[in-house]
Amino acid sequence: MPELRKDPISDRWVVVSTERGRRPTDFGGTTVAAEQAETKFCPFCDGNEAKTPAEIIAWRKAASLPNTTGWDVRVIPNKFPALIIEGDVNRTGMGIYDMMSGIGAHEVIVETPKHNQNIPDLPDEHVEKILWAYKQRITDLEKDKRFRYILVFKNYGTAAGASLAHPHSQLIATPITPRYIKLELSNSRSYFQEKERCIFCDMIRQELGSGERLVYENEYFVVFAPFASRFPFELWLMPRRHEHGFQIMPDEERLQLARCLKDVLTRLRKTLNDPPYNYVLHTAPNSVPRPGKPDYWGTIQYDFHWHIEIIPRLTKQAGFEWGSGLYINPTAPEEAAKYLREVKV
Repeated sequence: MPELRKDPISDRWVVVSTERGRRPTDFGGTTVAAEQAETKFCPFCDGNEAKTPAEIIAWRKAASLPNTTGWDVRVIPNKFPALIIEGDVNRTGMGIYDMMSGIGAHEVIVETPKHNQNIPDLPDEHVEKILWAYKQRITDLEKDKRFRYILVFKNYGTAAGASLAHPHSQLIATPITPRYIKLELSNSRSYFQEKERCIFCDMIRQELGSGERLVYENEYFVVFAPFASRFPFELWLMPRRHEHGFQIMPDEERLQLARCLKDVLTRLRKTLNDPPYNYVLHTAPNSVPRPGKPDYWGTIQYDFHWHIEIIPRLTKQAGFEWGSGLYINPTAPEEAAKYLREVKV
């Protein structure tokens, strides 16, 4: 029988339509590996550094020079940025409408020099270098007080929004806090004010205790299918220890995070035949002072908990989803987790 389930962090309702129950083999489509196999010029490949904007940072071999070969991970400005870094925010109004300048940062993290090596194919130590680049760029961009939020995300495959097949992630810094992040912040703060506990930590304890939606765990991290999964095989990755910001994660935990991320992406690849997916890193906003709101950040270090949401792109949103804001998920998260747990990695 179908169920309506509510996510306690976003207050979002989801329809888990077990009547439509779909197995991994029911989700067809072109694999991302097939897209990457197409031969055409790629500016992100090793040797084409002059075809991209100058790098911001890179993990390089000791003797190599910037903007040449000899790198493992490279961060560059997006050649076609959604927001531009030069200028002031200039908040204005036009009648009842609010406006501001399109100020921000838009960067690309090129994850490897090799065109066909994705995260499941890379050594753990190389995946750790990708995570290192995320931390370095978030930490640096937070120094710019124009930016209120910094979102790291990955689009894997054309169906997930990737315009280039070469393995890469992106980062966009915005002068506003996005609406979905605001919902998470507001609801987690309300939960903490009522119970003096972090809602994410409570969720982790429940999922570890139940185990029915658990997919992976190690000493520092846990991955599970959320109770009110919006999409089939959706996963959330969280640190077991309470941390409000990804960028404050101790360095010794980063290799364990790399192993965790590689493991679950490998499970998705094997279970769903290399599907397109998105993952997004939700971390605490930039703690820039808010005029008239001196206590805005008073409890965020206690009530928020950074996490990564991984969303395979297996279904499409149609009229009901767009019109209602509800999602229909044809695969119960308990079933999805079971399939993923059983995969041999």
